[in-house]
Amino acid sequence: MTIFEATATLDAGPIYLQKIIELQGIELVHERRALQARANICLCLEGLDRYTEEIGQSRHKQGQASHYQRRRPADSQLATMRSLVEQLNLLHIVDNLGYPAFIEREVRRFDMHLRPAAEINQSASSPSPTV
Repeated sequence: MTIFEATATLDAGPIYLQKIIELQGIELVHERRALQARANICLCLEGLDRYTEEIGQSRHKQGQASHYQRRRPADSQLATMRSLVEQLNLLHIVDNLGYPAFIEREVRRFDMHLRPAAEINQSASSPSPTV
């Protein structure tokens, strides 16, 4: 996570503070978002506390500007001829509500929702709603 000054050139302003989020590679999108939110809050509070100190100690970004395309629902389509193991990186970043993983077979689409087994076990032990 980075606090930097916005400039007319994309991803080129001076950097004031940075915080690295360590991932194990098994986090799902909602878990990554929670880690990002905590890091952002800490970074913003630190930036406010150290504002005058950090202004004088900014540094310039090294390397090329980075820019990622916006994810769209179609980006969550699984390749039916590839194994799930080969597609784990995609499965880790899909959002079950906004853009779930899916496959298309002939004229039908099948959404796939991924969640940790602990969440599945919890919901299985809860009473099911009456319909």
